[in-house]
Amino acid sequence: MIQQVTSGIKIMVETTFEGTFYKNYKVHFAFGYRVTIENQSKDTVQLNSRYWKIYDALNNIETVEGEGVIGKKPVLQPGESHTYNSGCLLTSPFGAMQGHYNMVNFANSAKFKVFIPSFKLCAPFALN
Repeated sequence: MIQQVTSGIKIMVETTFEGTFYKNYKVHFAFGYRVTIENQSKDTVQLNSRYWKIYDALNNIETVEGEGVIGKKPVLQPGESHTYNSGCLLTSPFGAMQGHYNMVNFANSAKFKVFIPSFKLCAPFALN
């Protein structure tokens, strides 16, 4: 598990390899990831949007931006956490993801970024 704390918000990421399949005459590698966002600060915060960079071993980079996570904009009281599952497709059996969440602190209306640590995506059959 990969984890990092930014401004009192802890991000934990676990990944899984989901399998391979063909799409548009190309093989794709499906990966899942589970993210837990834990509020270790003393203030209530809300996740408003996300920004991801997804890399594969063929030097392809995909950027994903959007509101919330999985259709939600979770509000986290101190000590609370929010967990969600998502996934991505790569055209190679190796890759990585990194990014950040844009959040707001309800105590002072300050907007801030919470960094998502870089994590690897790897199909087990591709390892030595």
